[in-house]
Amino acid sequence: MMILLSAEFFTNGVEFLGRRLSLSQAVVGSILAAVGTALPETILPFVAIMVHGGDAAKNIGVGAILGAPFMLSTLAFFLVGVSVVGSFLAKKRKFELIVEIHSMKRDLVFFVLMYASAIFFPILVPISHIFIAISLVTGYIIYAYVTFRGESADIMHAEELYFKRFFVRSHQPAGLLLIIFQVLSALAIMVSGAHIFVGNLEKLSVAWGINPMLFALLIAPVATELPEKFNSVTWTLKGRDTLAMGNITGAMVFQSTFPVSIGLLFTDWNISGFALFSAILALISAVIAIVDIQIRGRLSPVTVLLGGLFYIIYAASIFLNPKFPIGK
Repeated sequence: MMILLSAEFFTNGVEFLGRRLSLSQAVVGSILAAVGTALPETILPFVAIMVHGGDAAKNIGVGAILGAPFMLSTLAFFLVGVSVVGSFLAKKRKFELIVEIHSMKRDLVFFVLMYASAIFFPILVPISHIFIAISLVTGYIIYAYVTFRGESADIMHAEELYFKRFFVRSHQPAGLLLIIFQVLSALAIMVSGAHIFVGNLEKLSVAWGINPMLFALLIAPVATELPEKFNSVTWTLKGRDTLAMGNITGAMVFQSTFPVSIGLLFTDWNISGFALFSAILALISAVIAIVDIQIRGRLSPVTVLLGGLFYIIYAASIFLNPKFPIGK
């Protein structure tokens, strides 16, 4: 409930911030909102790897790093599709996603190129970790520059800023400081909520005897990705599909660069087994979306709904594995 409520305040504040700074939908969704809501899952692996150390903590860190792109390209995609279906059945919208195709394609292509490089290049050239890490950070800087310079529509009219409605009795437009205060307050609550959720899920993993990396890959990102998911659901229900999908795909680009660089530099980064399988599924989901955009000139709700299938395949492959530890 903390994450859900703060996500509503965050999306409202980010929209007003984008309008106040004259930013485009692509910049607000793919960079401003994506990086802001990516903080919980970026902080977790950093703390696990750099602060706690040890093999178990590093396994959790690597699992969290790989789990974020996987969850975004599967479960987050799926929830946007479900939101479209729900609104369609309620006769509030057509069964379609209205997104800026060039922005969406740019995000997905950057993600596939950088994430595939981070996963497969170290397997082929084991001594290339530092070079790849530097390339990923450089790649994100280039991506941000291209996004800022690219064509995109302005932010649609947003409702009244919530904090202004609650705390300021004036007909004047909301001030920049109040907008920033709302955004940062909502973000702080989202981060706190995600950490509380993860902390309790970790206790369950210990009680059930689940491998730390498998837990971090399959369960932990569900909590840490809740901000992106709820933000995108909120925007989808409001018919702001470019912001909804940009929030997810922009986070995918961010998660495939900075957190992955930490893993490359400070762990063995030996990606194999279920960890490698999750990365492959994430890339397949993104490639399917790119192909859909390339062939049809739009992104179908059916395509994003397929993300749920990939998550089920991955979860089933883990739970059906004879070596999966359940209970004592």
